Formats: sequence, structure tokens, C-alpha cells
Amino acid sequence: MYRKDKKEEFFTSLARKEGYPARSVYKLKEIDEKYKIIKKGDRVLDLGSAPGSWLLYISQKVGDKGEVLGVDIEEIKITPKANISFIKKSVFDLKESDFKNKFKAVLSDLSPKTSGIKFLDAGRSLEMAEKSFEIAKSALLVGGNFVCKVFRNELSDEFFKKVENCFDFAKRFRPKAVIKKSKEFYIIGKGFRT
Repeated sequence: MYRKDKKEEFFTSLARKEGYPARSVYKLKEIDEKYKIIKKGDRVLDLGSAPGSWLLYISQKVGDKGEVLGVDIEEIKITPKANISFIKKSVFDLKESDFKNKFKAVLSDLSPKTSGIKFLDAGRSLEMAEKSFEIAKSALLVGGNFVCKVFRNELSDEFFKKVENCFDFAKRFRPKAVIKKSKEFYIIGKGFRT
């Protein structure tokens, strides 16, 4: 008989109880608490923002003087707050003109629709991570922060080195809310250098 991972059930229930549409918020929360990615007053770009849990968390963190822009091909399932904007668009179709100003943080929880074929899913994940990084390099303020989801594969170390070369600090991190059998982890870059 199939049973969900107990950790997945715990975080899914907690998200429902706390008013978030998805459990993924606890991944960002742990990353932010540990690495201080988001501060009050920041402008933040959230790539792959549907259903909206990250947007809600970021909105609370940046406060009334900050703002967050979400981008996704899917509609968000939250009522946007005053400091939340949303563009329904693929990250592969984004242009610099979509952003009026630069951001203090670019966060990506982009994930491909998984096929169950591990090398294919990992390859698609890496393609999305590379696009997120390309966007971050043009959209981040100097000194800004970057967080990006990646599925571990033979090329993920090479991608990490590219990120590491552009930031004062870079780290691979696997939050507790990631499902045990998943190959998912996050790359964190702090202190963007041009």
C-alpha cells in the first residue's frame, strides 16, 4: 500500500493550517532563517511563484515598504497583497523590460513537470536553473542574493561553480521540508558581484 512520506504529510498539514497553498514555503523559510536572504524593504523577484506560498512569505518579510514580483505560467492561488505583483508568463519569455527596477533578491522554485525519467527531469530542472541564473545576473543589484532549486545530477556541480563565481558566498543546501526520496536541493548565492 502506498503511503506518503511522513515529513511531506507534516509540512502539507502545517501549510494548510497556516494559510499557505503549498508546503514549499517551509523550504524558503528555513533557507531565509539560516542565510538571511530577505530583509524588510527589499524588492524581490520570485520565479516559479505559483501557487503563491513563497509570494505570501516574501510579502510578510519585506513589509509595506518592500515589494515582490512573482512570475509563473500558472495562476497563483492567493489573494495578492498590496506589495505583491504577478506576471503570468514563462521565464523563457521574460525580457528586461518586464522589470522597472533591479532586485535585492531573485528566488527560483521553478520545477519541470516531472516525467519519472530521472535524467530527463534533472536535465529540465537544470535548464530552468540556468535560466533563473541568467535572469538573476541581469536583474540583481550588486550585493543581492540568489536562491535556486536544482535536481542533483552530473551537471549540477558545474552549475554550482558558475553561481559561486558571481557571489561572495555560495552554498548547496537541502531544507528539511524536501521529501526524502527527492534529488532536489537549493543553491544559495549571497553578495552578487557583476
